[in-house]
Amino acid sequence: MDNFPHAADMPVGFTMALSQNAAAMRRFASMSPEDQLRVIDGARGVASREEMHGYVESLAKAGGQ
Repeated sequence: MDNFPHAADMPVGFTMALSQNAAAMRRFASMSPEDQLRVIDGARGVASREEMHGYVESLAKAGGQ
């Protein structure tokens, strides 16, 4: 969990969606701890499973995957 210093702060839905998207997980793991916190904070505002999958997909696409 060295790549995820804020794992305890991650919303469960975000963790689950991230675990299903390898490209997004690689992108998230490569981020600085500060950027990870920013993404986690954004995930807290997501209201549905579908929206969370879209949020995580956008994370993968932002990484050029």
